[in-house]
Amino acid sequence: MLILSCSSKLRLLEGTLRRGLPETLLVASDDSDFCTNTYAVHYRDLGACRALLGSAVNWDQAFRIHGFRDGLYEASRDIAETKGAKLDVLRYFTYLHSDPSSLPEIRLDPALRLSPLDVSHVDLLNETWLFGGNERSRKYLASLIRHFPSACLLDATGRPVSWTASDAFGAMGPAYTLPQHRRCGYSMVLTNLMAKQLHALGFPSYGNVRVENFEPQKMLERQGFQRQPNLCYFILHNTALNTDPTLTPRPAGESPA
Repeated sequence: MLILSCSSKLRLLEGTLRRGLPETLLVASDDSDFCTNTYAVHYRDLGACRALLGSAVNWDQAFRIHGFRDGLYEASRDIAETKGAKLDVLRYFTYLHSDPSSLPEIRLDPALRLSPLDVSHVDLLNETWLFGGNERSRKYLASLIRHFPSACLLDATGRPVSWTASDAFGAMGPAYTLPQHRRCGYSMVLTNLMAKQLHALGFPSYGNVRVENFEPQKMLERQGFQRQPNLCYFILHNTALNTDPTLTPRPAGESPA
């Protein structure tokens, strides 16, 4: 592994990674949990990937591996077997919009108010997020709200009824609509707005949807998002380290986009 310290080479690397978005994603590290202890994998040579998975990943931690390339899951699984570790894998389709500025304006429900998410909403997100329900996930979601673009629709009491954040990979999500407010087109409104917002900031407008989650896939396709050819993998290790009691029973609902 080559460690760069030259400023000109670092700028060159940044430019290379930007041109490869969303496949080239940041790497974050934290010893406590897989919400922040994340390995983002981008490679051309599967053998090099296998070598790094065996040597650069701390298999004594809880972590998640995120990547788009074919062979990633199989390589991770093979290394895990040699370590005596168990992996859980989630498969997502990635949807990308090439020109969100072309998306038509969508009328808002006059009974609702558009707003960015606020840190005061974090408990609601933590209760409904697929990976939520504990203090580590709560801290992670709060950091997303503080530092990355988001949008939500508030009812007359100021409570979010539908929302989408953006994560540290630049993807739209976590996203959720409360069950009693579904089939009103709120997810489409927020996806439209978030795609334009990310595009205006110079980032790709994309999101990941569980392979089994058909309704959000149809919604994105109706808006002109294109499904990318490779699956996106979230590979989780030692998730039992994160099973603190949930704050409240988590309502059933769609997986995050």
